[in-house]
Amino acid sequence: MRRDLSIIAFDADDTLWQNEQFFRLTEERFASLLADYADTSDLTERLHRAEMRNLGQYGFGIKGFTLSMIETAIEVTAGRVPASVIKELIDAGQSMLCHPVHLLPHAEEVVRNVATDHRVLLITKGDLLDQERKLAQSGLGDLFDGVEIVSDKTPAVYQDIFARHGVASDAVLMAGNSMRSDVMPVLETGGWAVHVPHDLTWTYERTDTPADATRLRVIDHLGRLPGMLRR
Repeated sequence: MRRDLSIIAFDADDTLWQNEQFFRLTEERFASLLADYADTSDLTERLHRAEMRNLGQYGFGIKGFTLSMIETAIEVTAGRVPASVIKELIDAGQSMLCHPVHLLPHAEEVVRNVATDHRVLLITKGDLLDQERKLAQSGLGDLFDGVEIVSDKTPAVYQDIFARHGVASDAVLMAGNSMRSDVMPVLETGGWAVHVPHDLTWTYERTDTPADATRLRVIDHLGRLPGMLRR
């Protein structure tokens, strides 16, 4: 690990605060509402396909997820889905958008600790308003030297962020739970990455861990990050 890292960047959802568990709970509600039309595994697969189709139009986040649930409900019922079910799905999405933020263990203490020796950034993707809401409610906002809310996390997006903050990629370390979004694209830029696995990870965010990535570290929880940086 480089000793001259200038910036430590953090992902937000399922790295600093809970996120995926609320999607899973809403999926369960969705499946129960449509149980007369298809079994749970079929509904889950159809919903996932709808989300993948719609990423280009709706992006990542709760609003796109809610629209994908409605689309799937129309599809599996051949257009006969009751209006009451559509309303419950909209209510479920609105409930997610109002859900309190639950910080993960060690989140605040780690960001504070790391900020004593490094500049710290928050780099998160998704709906702008929802991510701003969660950051404000988290109480962590004042700890970051910069906040970047992006529509997707690609090598080009990361390189643009690093350039705007005046650092080369190899002087940045990104910590996050998604191998696909927080680790692989940063490694492609020449940066460093720390994978912090979460018990619940959206299928889209999963990919194999590269066997030969010398700039990658894996820790079992975020609390180990400061010690790893010191070593």
